[in-house]
Amino acid sequence: MELKVADGRVAYPFSVGWDPKDGIMDDPDNHIERYLSKLASMFNDREACEKYLKEKGDVLVYEVYEKKIPHRDGELQFCSSITHPGMIGGEYFMTKGHFHARRDTAEIYYCIRGRGYMLMELENGEHVIEEMYPGRSVYVPAHYAHRSINTGNEILLSLAVYPGDAGHDYGSIETSGFRHLVVEKNGKPQVVENPRYGKMK
Repeated sequence: MELKVADGRVAYPFSVGWDPKDGIMDDPDNHIERYLSKLASMFNDREACEKYLKEKGDVLVYEVYEKKIPHRDGELQFCSSITHPGMIGGEYFMTKGHFHARRDTAEIYYCIRGRGYMLMELENGEHVIEEMYPGRSVYVPAHYAHRSINTGNEILLSLAVYPGDAGHDYGSIETSGFRHLVVEKNGKPQVVENPRYGKMK
C-alpha cells in the first residue's frame, strides 16, 4: 500500500539486509568513503599524518552505508557506520563528526562490533564521552556534535538512527574541530584538549 503525503512524495515500507561482520548493506543507495587525505586537517599531528600518507598510502578511515529516505519530519534516516582501526600521532582513527543541521534533533547509535568511544560536545565546550562495544547503545541528545572513535584493533561498526530532517552540519567541525581529542597514553585512551580548536584549516 502506498503511503501518500501532502507534498506528493510517496514512501514505501521496505526491508534491507546488512552483514553484522563488516557492516556492508545490501543494495545501498549511498556509500560514503572518507580517506585519510580528506581528513588530514581533523588530526592534531599534521606531520605524523603526512608521514603516514607517504609510508602507508591514502587509507580508508571510515565509511557509511545508507538507504535513500525522504528528508522530512516523521521519517527516520538510518545507516551503518564503519570506522577502521588506526592511529595518527597517538590519535585514534575517527569519523569527521558533525552537528545536525537541525540542532534540536537527536540520534541513537547501536554498536555491533569493535570497541571505541562516542565523543559528544555542545557548542559551549561541555563534553561527554561514552564507551562503545557490542550490544551497547549510545544516545546523542539534541544540540551535541558527535564523533565515533575506534580505539580497538578491528572495525568499529554501529547502526545509527536519526530524524529524517535532521541534516548534517560538517562545516562547523571542518572550521573549528572538536574541543577535545581521544589519544593513546600509556596504552590507554585518554581525553585531552585539542590545541588546534578553532584553527583547523
